[in-house]
Amino acid sequence: MKFSLSKFVWFDGKFIPLEKAKVPVTTHAIQYGTTIFEGIRGYWDSKNLYIFRLDDHIKRFRKSGRFYSISLNFTNAQIKEAAIGLCKKNKLKRSCYLRPFYFVGDYGINLHVTKKAPTHVVIYSFPFGDLFNKNGIKACVTSWRKFSDASTPTQAKMGGNYLNSIIATQECKRKGFDEAVLLDLKGNVSEAPGENIFLIKDGKVITPSISSSALEGITRDSIFKLAQDLGYKIAIRKIPKSELYEADEMFLSGTAAEITPIIQIDKKKIGTGKLGKVTKNLMSAYFEVVMNKNKKYSHWLTEVY
Repeated sequence: MKFSLSKFVWFDGKFIPLEKAKVPVTTHAIQYGTTIFEGIRGYWDSKNLYIFRLDDHIKRFRKSGRFYSISLNFTNAQIKEAAIGLCKKNKLKRSCYLRPFYFVGDYGINLHVTKKAPTHVVIYSFPFGDLFNKNGIKACVTSWRKFSDASTPTQAKMGGNYLNSIIATQECKRKGFDEAVLLDLKGNVSEAPGENIFLIKDGKVITPSISSSALEGITRDSIFKLAQDLGYKIAIRKIPKSELYEADEMFLSGTAAEITPIIQIDKKKIGTGKLGKVTKNLMSAYFEVVMNKNKKYSHWLTEVY
C-alpha cells in the first residue's frame, strides 16, 4: 500500500522538508531494529482536525522505549506540540495518519544499548482513509506463532518485534487472504499482525488477555468502554483456536484498521458471512467518537485548528 507523504516532517525538534530527513547507513536502528513507534489517527469533520487519544499514544510511546532503555529525549508536551504543529505545517485538512518514532542513531555494532545511546525522534504524516474493506475481510490462522514475553516484551511497540508480523502477513497473503491471525505459543488466539482481535458470541464481546501476547491496544481499550455504553458484556480471557470457528461475529481493532469486520476465517464463514449487528453498532459508536459527535469522549480528542 502506497501513501502520499506530507511535505514536512518533524525531526529532532525542527520541521524540515521530507527529502532532507536523512540518516547515515551506519545507524544502529537500521542494523538491529532498535526503533520505537506509534500509529496515530487524525479525523477531519469538515471544520476541524481531531487527533484521537494523542496523550495515551504518547504515554505508550515513551513506555515502549523503557523496556529497552532507549531514551526519548523530548518531553510528552513537546511531542504533543510537535504532532499538532506538524498537522498545521502540512496544512492537513482531511483525515490522516501520524507516525512518530524514535531510534538509536550512530552507535557502532554495540548490542549493549543504554539510556546514554544517541537517539533521534521523527514524526511524519500523510492523508489516510480505510486500511481494509469495512464490509469485511477474509483472514487465516497463520502457522507462525506470536512471540511471548519469554523472548521479548510483547507490550513494546518496537520495530524489530514486527518481523513476526511481517512473516505472518506474507504467509496469509500468499494463500489469498486479507489478513493473518496469530496464535500464542500455547495455541490460544493472540492477535493479528497489527491489530487486536474480538469475537462476538451470544451477544458477548470477547477478546484475548494480554497473557496471550496480545498488545494492550488503545483502540482495544476504547472498544471496552463503547461496548459497555451499548450494554454489551465483555470477556477478556484465553480463547482456544476452535472458538474462532464458532463465533457469531468477529472483528479487528487498531489505529490503522479502526474496527474491521472479519467475515471468513480460513475456509469457514463467520455468522452470515456479512457485517454483523454488534460489530456494526460498535463501528457506528466509534465513528461518532472520533468525529466529535459523542461529547462523553471529547476528552479523547485533541483539536488541531
